[in-house]
Amino acid sequence: MIDTAISTALKESKPVYISISCNLPAVPHPTFRKEPVPFFLSPKVSNQMGLEAAVEAAAEFLNKAVKPVLVGGPKLRVAKAQQAFVDLADASGYPLAIMPSGKGLVPENHPHFIGTFWGAVSTSFCGEIVESADAYLFAGPIFNDYSSVGYSLLIKKEKLVLVEPNRVTIGNGPSFGWVFMSDFLTALSQKLKKNTTALENYRRIFVPPSIPLKRESGEPLRVNILFKHIQRLLSGDMAVIAETGDSWFNCQKLRLPENCGYEFQMQYGSIGWSVGATLGYAQGAKDKRVVSFIGDGSFQVTAQDVSTMIRCRQRNVIFLINNGGYTIEVEIHDGPYNVIKNWNYTALVEAINNGQGACWTSKVRTEEELEEALEKALGEHKDRLCFIEVIVHKDDTSKELLEWGSRVSAANSRPPNPQ
Repeated sequence: MIDTAISTALKESKPVYISISCNLPAVPHPTFRKEPVPFFLSPKVSNQMGLEAAVEAAAEFLNKAVKPVLVGGPKLRVAKAQQAFVDLADASGYPLAIMPSGKGLVPENHPHFIGTFWGAVSTSFCGEIVESADAYLFAGPIFNDYSSVGYSLLIKKEKLVLVEPNRVTIGNGPSFGWVFMSDFLTALSQKLKKNTTALENYRRIFVPPSIPLKRESGEPLRVNILFKHIQRLLSGDMAVIAETGDSWFNCQKLRLPENCGYEFQMQYGSIGWSVGATLGYAQGAKDKRVVSFIGDGSFQVTAQDVSTMIRCRQRNVIFLINNGGYTIEVEIHDGPYNVIKNWNYTALVEAINNGQGACWTSKVRTEEELEEALEKALGEHKDRLCFIEVIVHKDDTSKELLEWGSRVSAANSRPPNPQ
């Protein structure tokens, strides 16, 4: 069972679980040996005829297009096809966008990178280029109510080349099974004509993001000011973890330096997931300093994981954004249940630390206090867990959350389909 589980995890790039009764682990078994048993994992090989047919059909489809684009999704990672996808962009000249949960899987300093495609809440000018294209190749996407902004994407199936980890579908058909993504993208890059029309259109209309309005000395801190400073501190030896909520949208707008990690969970929209994810990421990637952005409501679900972070002497930087409730839920469906009991979050973390670990906390309300806290977190406290509570107004949200929330709310409240 253990061998089967390990081989399944390696083949499928997914977690596996084994349940073992507590009275069995110490029982000797004749198959156990002191020396390791050689392990062999047979490689997955595409059906060669299917691969050739899929490449020919996709090349014909895309070479006829005037302004085609490439969009990468989260399953690029499972398919181990990130490099093949970037190589395809190099060979084709097409602009390169990513879906929100695919952020971090392709280098954002690539000359063809145009940002995050997320329908109406895409990064500036990216959504317009993708949705106005006459052909698009989506590699490893997941389309659900959240990633489609309440099913409002202006993507048409007849213009779509859908590349899944082991299948390729072109328009309304044909569909080719047992064709693996990396093989397909690599072969396709040899067949596409160079076409930079959509990329040139993007560069023609692009205007750099605006700078937040100047604030007054002592003015309450705004979220856009916070992320202006975060953009400056990011480096390639860091990893960003964006909790479900307004941090989704604010972190999407960060331009990641080369080698900067990024994790973003959209499949279930689970709140609180990022506290455990911060713990796990930091434990597995000792060379990265994890920088997490967590809402107060989300933190209350899984706060106890900070205890293990301190015990393991992790040096994460956690920004606890305290706006007094479940702000993302307010935008989807408002009600009194979205207001939560406020905690003294820094005092809670100090209590968890109990003077026995390497931990530093700070509570900030203004830009001046934020600048001082960041200087300490990156300087004298760089080798310990830093917990920075950021106090902001309950209605201080990104414009993307307001747009996304209204569209998802409309989709969630539509009447059921008649039977």
